[in-house]
Amino acid sequence: MASPMMEKSGAIPEQERLHEEEETRRCAERHRLPFIDLNSVSFDPRLLRTIPVELMYKYNFIPLKKVANTVHIAMADPSDLPRIDELELLLGGSIQVYVGTSSAIQETLKKSESSQRVLDDATEGFKLQVIPDEENGEESISIDRLTTDGSSMIKLVDSIIFTAVQRRASDIHIETRDREVMVKYRIDGVLYQAMEPIDKKFHGAIISRVKVMSELDIAERRIPQDGRFRLKMKGKTIDFRVSIMPSVFGEDAVIRILDKEAINEAFAELRLDLLGFSGPELKRLRKYISEPYGMVLVTGPTGSGKTTTLYAALSEIKSSEDKIITIEDPVEYQIVGITQVPVNEKKGLTFARGLRSILRHDPDKIMVGEIRDPETAQIAVQSALTGHLVFTTVHANNVIDVLGRLLNMGVEPYNFVSALICIVAQRLVRLLCPLCKTRSTVAADLLVESGMDPQKYAEYDFYQARGCPDCQGTGFKGRSAICEILPLSDRIRGMILDRKSMAEIKQAAKEEGMTFLRESAVQKVLDGLTTLREINKVTFVE
Repeated sequence: MASPMMEKSGAIPEQERLHEEEETRRCAERHRLPFIDLNSVSFDPRLLRTIPVELMYKYNFIPLKKVANTVHIAMADPSDLPRIDELELLLGGSIQVYVGTSSAIQETLKKSESSQRVLDDATEGFKLQVIPDEENGEESISIDRLTTDGSSMIKLVDSIIFTAVQRRASDIHIETRDREVMVKYRIDGVLYQAMEPIDKKFHGAIISRVKVMSELDIAERRIPQDGRFRLKMKGKTIDFRVSIMPSVFGEDAVIRILDKEAINEAFAELRLDLLGFSGPELKRLRKYISEPYGMVLVTGPTGSGKTTTLYAALSEIKSSEDKIITIEDPVEYQIVGITQVPVNEKKGLTFARGLRSILRHDPDKIMVGEIRDPETAQIAVQSALTGHLVFTTVHANNVIDVLGRLLNMGVEPYNFVSALICIVAQRLVRLLCPLCKTRSTVAADLLVESGMDPQKYAEYDFYQARGCPDCQGTGFKGRSAICEILPLSDRIRGMILDRKSMAEIKQAAKEEGMTFLRESAVQKVLDGLTTLREINKVTFVE
């Protein structure tokens, strides 16, 4: 899967890369300069931010580090001595040259978070195409046709969106303050400030621009509004969901980015083992999703990867012999061979009504995006009892809380425990960047805070990452699932029917070999995949 995705991202074929590297090594030998492989070296992100990115693009170089008054740089052509002299004057110090391939330098510049500083200029010739969200919406509408104002405000909003997609952001937050407007990106579940604060006087123009793209009411500023739009970027279509909400200082906007085409490439090969589940949990989960009927329940807060887990499960068990139907709000990813129904509450298509209709379509397996109300819960449980395999999600903090949540919805306990096969609770933790992570020890107070023995782990090799262009200087790249799985054994079923306390059920599950969320998270740290601070943000110390 790696090679086609790399070629789509603009990477050169392996044979060409090796040829270019060989030529560059010869060039370095001729000039008696060291060759450097930029793919295996870490950079100082602070140094990258201090040098104008326009200068790096113009002279095609990457600053590696600064020692005293000497800047160590990587460049492709060390023979151009006048250019190097000119660069020394511009940088205000001497230069130590290393030789790297031109393509690696260009790729590093694109990854560098500094590149967003030239996006305003880069978007002058970059035209987004807004596609109306209609059933027959094939016609592309250019931004120039939406508005005749060719102002820099359009370029600003376009560059904010373009940079967010480049940096793998899932959401764009435009927050209004007393005297300024903040723009933030959510990357791997964490908010980062995207740029310097914008003057408050431009707030109205920014929000209006977003409203125009989403076909919302520009004059209405007192009530929340929801909309959506599509953009064509680099030959692919990306969907955006927009939510506008009034606050004390003005309207705030959140734009959710749904890069379906990029995700669908991953979903073509999506399997449960790619999500980060450990061996024992993976084996158990695969056993439960292969059952002929019953209910598999996934729980966790918003953004914890519940839907992705369900899709991975469906991808593994789908076959031409079974009919699989899903009802979701909204359908975020399309999977070939599965019938997917979007909820449309404005038109009266709720989860409960859609689920009733699905049952008349003779499905073998059903996925209900979320159980939100007692009616949906009752129908889902009845479906599981009448021979269907039902996958669904509920918002709850852990597997034990789910039991109370569904019982409080008025579901008959006997039906509920008879239908349920297992409950999966999960979270997502950020993974350390593989290019810049290094071994380190952890302070004793952090070990105590994390519920670990300071003496036992005083000399243990933990990992930290200082940040590099590949991870935008954050030290993290990508996320992995941690989970706890509660199988509904006869003993657990009996305890639920006898209305035993949640503490007793938890103790019984522990005795039956259940691994809790915290234990799963700590194992990720011990395996060198993440940090204690990261897991402390998403799990409690038991």
